[in-house]
Amino acid sequence: MSIRLRLTLLYTIILALTLAIFSAALYATQAQYTLNLVRNDLAKSADPIVNGLAHAQRNFRSPMPIPWIAQREGPEGDQAREVLQPLVRGRRPRDMIRILNAEGVALDLPMNDETVELPLSEAGLAHLKNGEIWEEIAHDEEGRLFIYSRPLIINQKVVGIVQFARSLADRDRSLRSLGITLLAGSALTTIIASGIGWTLSGVTLRPIHRITETAREIGASRDFASRVEHSGPNDELGRLATTFNAMLERLQDAYQQVAHALQVQRDFVADVSHELRTPLTTIRGNLALLQRQPPLPRTEQDDILNDLISESERLSRLVTDLLTLARADAGRRLELTPVALAPLVDDVCRQARLLAPEREIACIGPDNLTVQANEDALKQVLLILLDNAIKHAKGPIHVKLDARDDQGVVQVQDSGPGMSPALQQRLFDRFHRGDTARSTPGFGLGLSIARALIEAQQGSIAVESDLGKGSAFTITLPQAP
Repeated sequence: MSIRLRLTLLYTIILALTLAIFSAALYATQAQYTLNLVRNDLAKSADPIVNGLAHAQRNFRSPMPIPWIAQREGPEGDQAREVLQPLVRGRRPRDMIRILNAEGVALDLPMNDETVELPLSEAGLAHLKNGEIWEEIAHDEEGRLFIYSRPLIINQKVVGIVQFARSLADRDRSLRSLGITLLAGSALTTIIASGIGWTLSGVTLRPIHRITETAREIGASRDFASRVEHSGPNDELGRLATTFNAMLERLQDAYQQVAHALQVQRDFVADVSHELRTPLTTIRGNLALLQRQPPLPRTEQDDILNDLISESERLSRLVTDLLTLARADAGRRLELTPVALAPLVDDVCRQARLLAPEREIACIGPDNLTVQANEDALKQVLLILLDNAIKHAKGPIHVKLDARDDQGVVQVQDSGPGMSPALQQRLFDRFHRGDTARSTPGFGLGLSIARALIEAQQGSIAVESDLGKGSAFTITLPQAP
């Protein structure tokens, strides 16, 4: 079942229940209200008769109740009927009246309607004998009757019963019409609301449909550049579309990074294969020369052995560099401790001067600067940078120390030929070597190793270079507490 259908069914059921409760409450209220109107009307009609009989009885000469006397013939009966007749004359034409004795038996009076029998239950008679008013609903051929019975009390004694009745047929027909109207109106309203709800839910859920289609298209084409178009308000669906687009953007970046990593890996494998092929070919060729018969002269064999040693050392250096990069790629953690930069830099500069005694290598900076780093790894990075500066630059080399915003900074600056912006972008790629560096020995792994080791120490390395002015490599590391 779709969300659209579930939403439509949900608020249709809620609307139907609300209408049903409202209709039932309205019907019950109207039924009770109209019944109270009938009750009040009958009570108002009974008051003049009961009170009038009680008042006339006090002025009447006979101790017998007036309704009983009104049944007799003669002057006394005529007088009683003259007293009784005005009291019942004011009743409404649609109301029925009967006067009963204390036992609930109808008296033989002209105002008693003999055509309709107004029942009185035993429970009602008992209440009336106790001086209480009694109400009940009876049924006749035309429908239901509401019967209002009231005791006739004279001298604090119940001497009779006055019954007023009114037909409820008109009221019942009105309530029946009201019930049918409420049912039909509620059903029609529910049907119309369901259709409107179905349409509105489709419009509301349209962004979700677009997200689904976009996800399906991305899955089919792997095009993470697609985005969900949403021009509505920034509600839940708007935030969903925004979040989905942000997720697509991150996925696109991740996909591009993975694609770039795969391409770098392929290039890496190709470069490693190329770098390994040359020394292995040389070693294999030299070994073949040593196996020649008759043997080569001793001097040539010594040259071949020297070549084998040189190529073996070259392979050893290459394997060592690759192992260092592999450990960095595997996320191998370095133990970081507080390292005093000035003694470390002085030691590195001293070793560099031994490699190039004719070069000027100057160390400048404060003596009290301490960073959180790995001493061996940082020393290796500085040796790589100084070795590159010695190989590719002819002028003086400056190693500067500084502190910036709780960071320790080491800068290796040379006065060499500099690098173009395109070369700077690929400077830290593995096996990448500039045009001027191809004539110098090496594998193009030094700067890649330097960046991996610095990042493993939670630092960063960057380069600034201008053609003809030289290059400056800047290492930034967090200062030690």
